[in-house]
Amino acid sequence: MEKIVEQALLYDFYGELLTDHQKQVYEDVVFNDLSLSEVAEDRGISRQGVHDMIKRCNRILQDYEEKLGLVEKFVKTQEKVQEIHRLTQEYRKTEDKELVFKIEEISAQISRL
Repeated sequence: MEKIVEQALLYDFYGELLTDHQKQVYEDVVFNDLSLSEVAEDRGISRQGVHDMIKRCNRILQDYEEKLGLVEKFVKTQEKVQEIHRLTQEYRKTEDKELVFKIEEISAQISRL
């Protein structure tokens, strides 16, 4: 997974668990694409402090993912939904009844995630 996509997903799922200050700095650097120097000047902290905070936030978000696995479950579910969509498109073309069984199997897998 691309790093920015992974950061965005981790932040979407666990960002509210960061402090307001951490969220503001993280959003400025990661999502608003501000330089460390720009954020440091805006926030009245050192460039090194911004760098350390981003590293700390990434570590915190990754730790939550290791413990809870919500992003992994989300990604797996999305992949399975896409597979169901592909199979339904194929079924419309072929009316192959075997595809219905595959769809049922995938939907059961989703419910077990």
